[in-house]
Amino acid sequence: MNANEVIESYINDVAVLLPRKQRNDVAFELRALLGEELQGRAEAAGRAADAPMALELLQGFGRPRDMAARYRSPLTIIDPADGRSFLRAASIGMALIWAAGLLELLQRPADAAGGLLGALAQWWTGAVVASLWWPGLLVVGYGLACWIRQRRPQAPEWVPRKSDRIYGGRVALVMAIFGMAAGIFLLVHPHWILDTAFGGRAAPAAYQALTYTDGFLRFQAPCLLLLLLLNIPLFVAVLLKGHWSTGLRGLQIGLSVIMCAMLAWIVFDGPVMMTARSDQTAKSLVMLIVVITLVDMGIKLYRRVSPAPR
Repeated sequence: MNANEVIESYINDVAVLLPRKQRNDVAFELRALLGEELQGRAEAAGRAADAPMALELLQGFGRPRDMAARYRSPLTIIDPADGRSFLRAASIGMALIWAAGLLELLQRPADAAGGLLGALAQWWTGAVVASLWWPGLLVVGYGLACWIRQRRPQAPEWVPRKSDRIYGGRVALVMAIFGMAAGIFLLVHPHWILDTAFGGRAAPAAYQALTYTDGFLRFQAPCLLLLLLLNIPLFVAVLLKGHWSTGLRGLQIGLSVIMCAMLAWIVFDGPVMMTARSDQTAKSLVMLIVVITLVDMGIKLYRRVSPAPR
């Protein structure tokens, strides 16, 4: 092959990677550019252009795929600005799925998992490998967000926000207080659900499934009830103040840490409910609350910025 044939081969490999309406223009531009560059090298070397000289020139321009990418608008699936948040969301989500799978495995009888290797194999296939759906879902979500931003580049203007603001405003805080009160009522009177839904005519097994054990009612239930009730005056204080002060935020973190320790004690201690199935379900929900609380605290600590000195 002579120098022109080498260049034409390169141009063809680049052009076929481009849209049809763009190929001829790019081929014409590349042919002129590479011809001038090759002619300049030949004059500098004091000899006629040959195939090795043309090949050396083209290698400096990069592979045909790289050259074609310069003529096409980049296809961005995940916006570079969302790269770190995508990695963080993927890591946290997969860790939660792995932890949930491990917790489910630990709650099984010792002889049901087929030994340590069998248990690890079940956890690997049932949680680790199966968790790959989460990054795929995130790719789809972030890809759609990136596509929408590219189609509508007019981003909303930045608005300053106070770091001690109440998320959702006072309405959301009032709803949270009522939600906590309702949740505490249902925890104290779990049979109320059956009485309301079935008019007191539910099966005895259903009432037994929603009955606490004597050991839980004697030791853990009073402490848990006290911790839950302490959150209501805390949120009422924030509501009256209109924002989160440093002291109120520290008190919330302290209560959250104590609550997580209390819930972990409940999970790893004796039974909570009278039946095995309802006890396993209740402990799974409690462990999920612990994980979500710890993740929320970790995110808040990670995003915390030291205030400016007075």
